[in-house]
Amino acid sequence: MTGWLAIIGLAIVAFLAGLLLLKGHRQLWTLLAAVLVFGLAGYAWQGSPSYPAAPAEAMENGPQGNPALVDARREFFSEADVPAHFITVADGFARKGDFERAAQILQQVVAEDPDNGEAWLALSIALTEHARGRLTKPAVFALQRSYETLKDSPAPAFFDGVNALRTGDAPTARDIWADALAASDEDTPGHAFLAERVAGIDQLIDAVMAQQQGVTLPPVAPPAAPAAAGPQPE
Repeated sequence: MTGWLAIIGLAIVAFLAGLLLLKGHRQLWTLLAAVLVFGLAGYAWQGSPSYPAAPAEAMENGPQGNPALVDARREFFSEADVPAHFITVADGFARKGDFERAAQILQQVVAEDPDNGEAWLALSIALTEHARGRLTKPAVFALQRSYETLKDSPAPAFFDGVNALRTGDAPTARDIWADALAASDEDTPGHAFLAERVAGIDQLIDAVMAQQQGVTLPPVAPPAAPAAAGPQPE
């Protein structure tokens, strides 16, 4: 069961990443969901989610994390709300996958301006991405500070939901997002962006549940009966 939760969680995270990258192309969401569900169906038939995973070496080279999260963060701020200079500098490193350097710069920003909510949120994202999706104590602290300094913005809740998705807890993620939507006005920056993501995760969850209900084991013939010819039922 734990293996299935992890697989479904990975599918939801992949779908979330697709929503971030395919914003404005809603016609592709159904195709993306179909591809992921097809993969889940194949894994249900041939995979072994209950088996322990083999140890793997961590990748030391190449970019870390997901630079698209920088663009997602900016969805919750108006174009007139230009970020501080060093936040922009940190974003440049984050877009290249260097979240360690981004976090170092952002730590200096919040030290000098502890009321800068976007800096706290960017720091939480950078720390989480540098840890390859693991929510560390410093990242949790930075996220909490972003909640305190961005009281009228759904931005902290969005990334709180992203963190829940990464653990495979889609219901919690959806609840966080739905509560943030209900608490924010429609003209709040990021409200429409978050509403679309809620619709997207609902679409994927419905597709996964439908696929799970449709995946059944092939029937076993009675011992005395001869083997049936022809194609077997799916």
